[in-house]
Amino acid sequence: MILVAILVGTLAAGIGSVWLAALLSFGVLARYTQHMLSLAAGALLATAFMHLLPEAFESQAGAKELFATLLVGLVFFFLLDKAELWHHGHEHHDGEHHEPAQPVHDAHAHHHHRHDHHHPADGKKSGGWAVLAGDSVHAFGDGILIASAFMADLRLGAVAALAVLVHEVPHHMGDLVVLRQSSNNNRRAAVVKVSLAGAVTALGGMIGYALVDKLYDYLPFFLIAASSSFIYVALADLIPQLQKRVTAKETAAQIAWLVIGIGMVTLISGLAHWH
Repeated sequence: MILVAILVGTLAAGIGSVWLAALLSFGVLARYTQHMLSLAAGALLATAFMHLLPEAFESQAGAKELFATLLVGLVFFFLLDKAELWHHGHEHHDGEHHEPAQPVHDAHAHHHHRHDHHHPADGKKSGGWAVLAGDSVHAFGDGILIASAFMADLRLGAVAALAVLVHEVPHHMGDLVVLRQSSNNNRRAAVVKVSLAGAVTALGGMIGYALVDKLYDYLPFFLIAASSSFIYVALADLIPQLQKRVTAKETAAQIAWLVIGIGMVTLISGLAHWH
């Protein structure tokens, strides 16, 4: 009975949150496609800094070990990014790897030039991989949380599953923006990929049911690993796209949507902080 409840709860939270995010992203907010980049950056940063990292540091795990995990995670996603860039478009960048060091302003202009002309073929694709990797780790951790709540009390498990579903929606809206770009604007492919990552919640739930005491000790490290991918994608992939020279009105809109993304996650995480 408990295992069935865990399976239903984790699937509802993991995949239901993705479909709800897709309805909002591609329905109500579809007309604001450009601004969704800012919303995505805000949502991913807030998920990491306002939800996952505080929860990890509230645990018994040592701060030094957690920060080391964060550092390793950021370096790992940087290397993943490099591997994807090399694999998908090294012929475009061959000259870039051997150029002498540029003055700061030239490097900045060169950076934007690369984003404008090559990003759809490389950077966004790698950003998509990093988001999926982070989502899968995050979902696995959510599954362990939901399983442990169901094993304590069925009602607590239901509340936990609902809380995960609700606070994942704004974060998945950000994921879908990144994945849609990496899938050449294919909405269906983006939803399927994020849904598959969300389904890992059920895997976390089932493994958590069997090994909840042993795995629960490692939960803070799952949270940190997921955080590192969201921070990396927001700062290395999304924010650089927002740094192009635009009008004051467009800049104000970017900042507003960034704040909305942060606000949504912070508010919902606060309301859904069930434990």
